Amino acid sequence: MIKIDALIVGAGPVGLFAVHQLGIKGLKSEVVDNLDKAGGQCIELYPDKPIYDIAGIPECTGEELTKNLLEQIKPFKTNFHFNERVQEITNEGNQWIVKTSKNKVFSSPNIIIAGGVGSFEPRKLSVKDAEKYEGKNIFYSVTDKNKFSGKKISIFGGGDSALDWALELSKISKVTLVHRRDQFRGAPHTLNEIKKLEKEGKVDIKTKYQLSSIEGDKSIKSINIKNDDGKEIKIETDYILSFFGLIMKLGPISEWGLNMDKKTIKVNTENFETNKKGIFAIGDICAYPGKLKLILSGFHEGALASVECFKRARPNENYRFQYTTTSKDIQNILGVKTK
Repeated sequence: MIKIDALIVGAGPVGLFAVHQLGIKGLKSEVVDNLDKAGGQCIELYPDKPIYDIAGIPECTGEELTKNLLEQIKPFKTNFHFNERVQEITNEGNQWIVKTSKNKVFSSPNIIIAGGVGSFEPRKLSVKDAEKYEGKNIFYSVTDKNKFSGKKISIFGGGDSALDWALELSKISKVTLVHRRDQFRGAPHTLNEIKKLEKEGKVDIKTKYQLSSIEGDKSIKSINIKNDDGKEIKIETDYILSFFGLIMKLGPISEWGLNMDKKTIKVNTENFETNKKGIFAIGDICAYPGKLKLILSGFHEGALASVECFKRARPNENYRFQYTTTSKDIQNILGVKTK
């Protein structure tokens, strides 16, 4: 059994910052995530896409933010348990006993759920042979845009992800944007920019069309798209990018007896504790009046949750708030050389 001060469920930005907030209070945490690496949605969905609303950082990508957060928590030597999910929890006095899908057992007074919108997977293409090309010529997210440089790309979808990548990849690739409707759901400004590129011959837009078949052998050579009237068009294609959204699943968390509101968990805003003592929810998965689904809001939520975690993990000690700029204790924990 692994005894710790807090178990964090979710290794996205909010979960990583929670490690930091617990760490500077001298608390030991470990992290469980069903993905194969840290970063959550930032890494899975938009590692190359710029983020503009992180305080003090004018612009960074999801990958850069994740790397910086991992660097920030290095002093705490945190253990991560990837490709793993929490399956079962039971309460024993002041402790939560947590069992994972790999039969690990944790004992902790605190559980912080920082699972974003839950475990997720993309809505996949259902046409024949699509699965054959997944991870090779068909992708549901972009991890390295340079892979598509100089190639023919067919992008499917009508939301922000499809529009953003059509705009970005048009700089280095020949892009065809295909949507089953005339109306797009993405940001109007981005759509206007893409329509300008269409007039310049840099992007080809096909609306009221859907993918009907894929042609190729070891790799994709072309695709066929069909409209509602049955008209088909063949498009030479090297890669397909499909952005039809995600299927969200809370998994076992929905069976923990928490106060659920659809697919979110209700919390109080004093310490972001749920209706179960010692279980907290932060980030996109928590719900309260005025909630904003922003990374910066999740950072705030994690900071306040960590205070209550300290009180539960150290019931015989008084919590004393300290600024990192002046606290020698915190600076020693972080390995900062002080004069």
